[in-house]
Amino acid sequence: MENKPSLVATGIYKSFYDPAKVDILKGISFSINRGEFCSITGKSGCGKSTLLYILSTMDTDYKGELFIDSELMTNKSEKELAFVRNEKIGFVFQFHYLLNEFSVLKNVMLPGFKSSKHTEEELEHKAYELLKKLGIEKLSSKMAYQVSGGEKQRVAIARSMINDPVILMCDEPTGNLDSKNTEIVFEIFKELVHAFNKTILVVTHDENFSKKTHRIITMRDGSIM
Repeated sequence: MENKPSLVATGIYKSFYDPAKVDILKGISFSINRGEFCSITGKSGCGKSTLLYILSTMDTDYKGELFIDSELMTNKSEKELAFVRNEKIGFVFQFHYLLNEFSVLKNVMLPGFKSSKHTEEELEHKAYELLKKLGIEKLSSKMAYQVSGGEKQRVAIARSMINDPVILMCDEPTGNLDSKNTEIVFEIFKELVHAFNKTILVVTHDENFSKKTHRIITMRDGSIM
């Protein structure tokens, strides 16, 4: 179980036509095992975000194969992919995308409503436990707009965990945070790997952050170095 890959990408190619053909990703292949904390780095325009978009099943227009939790994603219907995104992938973005009209607790619970695995009561308990784990349970009844930027990002991480995903995919999760909050987020990710055996994939410009992850995948001009 330990070393079952959470994600495998094989020969991922992506091109745009503008109007001539531009190759954005050129045969990307790698795998990430369960419990691995991995970062993707590289200069702006090297294809990091495009790759993450494909790995997170949001973009299906590519050549190659993508497996998440040993299941082939290529050629699945949009409905099937939406199910995978909700059940198997937790998302953490640079902007937290919390809904201001809901409390912190409700924001954490939201992805759980789409999955019919738990009753509302169970979800509420689970959400509160996650907030506790991240040291912010005291914020549970506050409205999303009442908490600070660093706290919002921790709420977003709790939300990404509510359906117990196989992998967390994070796009510049510390891009808007100061060094203190960046350190807090890093420690949370480390703890999720350690305590829950989560797989975490982070696209980041932050060298200090990426240096501390288990593995760095460096990209240049659409290829892995």
